[in-house]
Amino acid sequence: MDPILQVREVSMHFRHAKQKITSLKEYLIKQSKRQIEYNEFVALQDISFTVDRGELFGIIGLNGAGKSTLLKIIAGILKPTSGKVIRKGTVAPLIELGAGFNGDLSGYENIFLNGLLLGYSKSYLREKLDDIIAFSELQDFIHVPLKNYSSGMKARLGFSIATSIQPDLLIVDEVLAVGDIHFRKKCESRIKEMIGLGTTVLFVSHSIGQVEKLCSRVLWLDQGRIKEIGEAKHICREFKSMKKIKKRKNTVL
Repeated sequence: MDPILQVREVSMHFRHAKQKITSLKEYLIKQSKRQIEYNEFVALQDISFTVDRGELFGIIGLNGAGKSTLLKIIAGILKPTSGKVIRKGTVAPLIELGAGFNGDLSGYENIFLNGLLLGYSKSYLREKLDDIIAFSELQDFIHVPLKNYSSGMKARLGFSIATSIQPDLLIVDEVLAVGDIHFRKKCESRIKEMIGLGTTVLFVSHSIGQVEKLCSRVLWLDQGRIKEIGEAKHICREFKSMKKIKKRKNTVL
């Protein structure tokens, strides 16, 4: 097989100041006197796996398991404390839809602002403009300031911009949890089309049913470590059983 993504012994540690610091001046004074003490938080520890070209690979875990941190490292947004990530081809991260949107600008203007932040050229965005607006179904609102958009409308626009290219690797984090049912089905269809054309997908969702339906293999993260990797139906079944056991224990308590 031809791996498009290799994650090798990736760890991510964060440091948090033990004491509350309320201003930059206070921080600089304490830092110069070496008076700041830190707690270290291990978000990820020794994560290794590969994803083959054309695969739809799921990542699951409870809140705080490290899913979004891992995706941000793979996307190149965060640099790991140790380990490395090897990617082949273009990457389109759908991690925070509409990150970089400006509420005072119209939807039309934000297509160019957000698209440029994602690395698309102005000429490319002009070429794809009609398709982006049509997919978002925001024709009647495209010249309205974004601050008047609902969260679902912003998600529509963000998804339409981000998926206007055919990337080699698409990173999807909870995107299909936003918007109405009609839009979620459109998102699923577009992702399936992209897979059919050769795009590899990393997919994170709290909807285990979606992961089980869409993915071939799944990585289960637990407190920043790999608990299990394997066939989607098996991993999702094990994960659902674990959640039921925890729920029963909490009910008894």
